[in-house]
Amino acid sequence: MSDASISDKPQKPIPRPSPESAPYWEAAAQHKLRVQKCNACGQHWFPPSQRCPHCTAADFSWAEVSGRGKVFSFVVFHRVYHPAFEGEVPYVVALVELAEGPRLLTNIVGIAPDEVRCEMAVKVLFEDVAAGVAVPKFTPA
Repeated sequence: MSDASISDKPQKPIPRPSPESAPYWEAAAQHKLRVQKCNACGQHWFPPSQRCPHCTAADFSWAEVSGRGKVFSFVVFHRVYHPAFEGEVPYVVALVELAEGPRLLTNIVGIAPDEVRCEMAVKVLFEDVAAGVAVPKFTPA
């Protein structure tokens, strides 16, 4: 394979953090999973926002979480929606409920798509997709 054909291969989209999500992606780059935690009521949440969805307080911090959870819901993609994913179909897109409560939209990897089940225990791992950029994914625990 020539160098030209490697550079012509479609690249996966790279996350573009918003001001609210930047701490999440900075932690992911270090292979850490962090979500917001309310300093008023103690609840965790995701996706990031400027106020706690549980009590509406604006006093929060970013807390590292266990990275363990369970599959809440999932779908298996058999269609190529982006050319960079052509070699990966079928793949699993899942809503994972963390042990701490929040739910993350992610991929389940390391298991055949037809073996994924709701309530299946999973743990986080990180896929390095570019220099300084990692995407949290989950695998069976």
